[in-house]
Amino acid sequence: MSATGTLLTLARTPPLPVSPSRDASDHTTHASPIRRISSQRLLAGERELVIQHMGSEYHLRLTRNGKLILTK
Repeated sequence: MSATGTLLTLARTPPLPVSPSRDASDHTTHASPIRRISSQRLLAGERELVIQHMGSEYHLRLTRNGKLILTK
């Protein structure tokens, strides 16, 4: 197909519908609000904690730069 034919085909193609953006407000209208807990309260003054989930252990660590890292 020539470049002109391709342009004509694209011109006749209807635009895709735009889906609304999903943000936190979408989730709270249909379900209960998401529970929030501060990292300070979760870590309780420690730099690491272990989360047990479905038979596996995950380590949540607080770095020297104040960032959280979750590893298995």
